[in-house]
Amino acid sequence: MEQNIGTDQRAPCFSALLSPHRSLSAKGFKVVMLTVAFISFTIGLWFYQKGAWPVLGFFGLDVLILYYAFKANYRNAGVYETIELTPDHLSITHHPLRGEQRQWRFNPYWVKLKIRERRGKSCQVEASSHGNKLIFANFLSDEEKRDFTKSLNQALAKMRIN
Repeated sequence: MEQNIGTDQRAPCFSALLSPHRSLSAKGFKVVMLTVAFISFTIGLWFYQKGAWPVLGFFGLDVLILYYAFKANYRNAGVYETIELTPDHLSITHHPLRGEQRQWRFNPYWVKLKIRERRGKSCQVEASSHGNKLIFANFLSDEEKRDFTKSLNQALAKMRIN
């Protein structure tokens, strides 16, 4: 999460780029996959030598499933959201991996931001104004959602005073 708080009336008072966290780099992915493939092949070869040759195929299938799971995770890393606060509007834009981006605009003097706590589930960031509600920043952790909401609420309060 990157954020910028400014004071120029023409420039955004607050802007943020929210994107999913990916802790494993491309190099780390290769290391993990090679390690898993080596271990699976070694154990599968041991089973093959003991006469249980079908087990070798199942170990190969496990490696393939893990590979596709990681690839699906990285494919979703291209999704992001941009938040921009100006004296005229608060705009929240969702940029999906495929398809058209969607943008929501709120009047900064009327919009309310809050964290919705949910028992047994991740909390949600909610923007609401005049009966319209938008839940966004779903890919952030609970702590990041709270920190982001606090920062944006502070920027809204500062802008409303000026």
